[in-house]
Amino acid sequence: MIYIVMEEVKVDKWEMYMKIKQLKEQGFKIRRIARKLGISRTTVYKYLEKSPEEMALWEASTKTRTKKLDAYEMIIHTWLSENPDVSSAQIHDWLMEHYPKLIVGESTVRSYVKELREKYAIPKETHQRVYQAIPDPPMGQQAQVDFGKTNQKTPQGKCVKLYFISFVLSHSRYKYVEWLDRPFTTKDMIRMHEHAFQYFGGMTDELVYDQDALLMVNENAGDLILTKEFQSYREARKLKVYFCRKADPESKGRIENVVGYVKGNFAKHRIFQNIDQWNESCISWLERTGNRKVHNTTKKRPVEVFTLEKQHLKPVIKEITTTSINSSITRTVRKDNTIVYQSNRYSVPLGTYQKDKDVYIEITAENRLVIREQTDGPVIANHIISFERGKLIQDRQHTRDRTKGIAAYISTVSSYFTDEERAKAFLEEIHHRYPRYVRDQLGIVLKMSKASDQRTRDEALCECIKRGIYSASEYSDVLAFIQRQQQQKEEFKRAEEEIKALHGIEPSLLDTQPENRELAQYLDVLKGATKYDTVT
Repeated sequence: MIYIVMEEVKVDKWEMYMKIKQLKEQGFKIRRIARKLGISRTTVYKYLEKSPEEMALWEASTKTRTKKLDAYEMIIHTWLSENPDVSSAQIHDWLMEHYPKLIVGESTVRSYVKELREKYAIPKETHQRVYQAIPDPPMGQQAQVDFGKTNQKTPQGKCVKLYFISFVLSHSRYKYVEWLDRPFTTKDMIRMHEHAFQYFGGMTDELVYDQDALLMVNENAGDLILTKEFQSYREARKLKVYFCRKADPESKGRIENVVGYVKGNFAKHRIFQNIDQWNESCISWLERTGNRKVHNTTKKRPVEVFTLEKQHLKPVIKEITTTSINSSITRTVRKDNTIVYQSNRYSVPLGTYQKDKDVYIEITAENRLVIREQTDGPVIANHIISFERGKLIQDRQHTRDRTKGIAAYISTVSSYFTDEERAKAFLEEIHHRYPRYVRDQLGIVLKMSKASDQRTRDEALCECIKRGIYSASEYSDVLAFIQRQQQQKEEFKRAEEEIKALHGIEPSLLDTQPENRELAQYLDVLKGATKYDTVT
């Protein structure tokens, strides 16, 4: 029947009807007609049974036939236009998500999406990845675990990076996924293991991992050295773990497929609101699609096979609690070395700011705001949370130490010069000319002086005083000019040393100078005197 539809698209129905009639009148048999026209015998019989009037009515009806998804053409076209690489399976999932009452098969959606791609000229690029098949382990024996990350758009059009951990039971392909809006710590990973065991209702005999830094310190010829936290958790849970070797994707191919499936079918083109709503949507996706759709390899629904595999899982007797930073949130450091939390600004140490730098904050039970540069790193700021709005909460240790006088700063900088008194006079003049920016000026002089040798900075100081230059930036320019001159002289000197005479002449002969004689000596020679005669 599919073949018939393809031929009807290529050839007008009425034209096909007339060709079949003509061949029949010429005495051709049904098989010969079908073979000659490249159609099935069923189609030939179907056309021969119709009169010209019936054929005309039937052709008109096919042109006005409506399809089940015509009512959703605009939204599907929008999805395809905005996301040309979206799959028909993901379109089917989005339809189920946005229109729960719609009942439509995947094949129908696939055909309709294909027609719309052709109609609106929206091609799709596909990328295939090849894996080697391995036998399925018995029920309850193995689960595979891996991490992934994606970039998602927010309603404001900004891009955020999300991280997820995925679990899959190797036999049934039953999955669990959990997300964070920051990088995982080992404590996060342990907590999410507990969530996965609760979701599955038990544990497998062994867990297969990639060689992740959250779990392993290193691998020494097969001897696995686990991180302290994960080793304690493994012993408490009595876990049997297996770490894949590097560049060995086949041993964890199932979880690799799950990571790609989560990225491609759930996360791709989905708008991120907040992490709680995102995790809820992911669980709904697992129940609706991830664990309910027929698996392409097993040809079974994971949720149905899981009902049998669940009976083979080891029971989880007691939940293991962790001391993870469960309230850790990221905040961007502003140029004034502050972060914003609940409409208030909280200070961080000077120098913390860098472009696009984030820090991690934790809200404690004592209503304190704890700030770290890394999730498990040292505390860089600790503030009492203010319940007002628009306030600046500042630690005095995070401000410049203004108790140290300018005079002390000048003494420190001048100590880098041979003539300290002359350097102090130079710096005092800079202070006089730039009183508001004297610290910045002294900082530049100090930085540039540290980066140069004693002779060069002394020469630059003398040159600035000689020319009446009293500015840190101009001092830097003079210093750089002198350094360039010195470099050029050294290069010229090296070039002279590298010059060699041709034909292997002894280098000492090149320094030989001719003897200068008096003119009278040459006259005596002309008169017959020898070189041994005494010239009077």
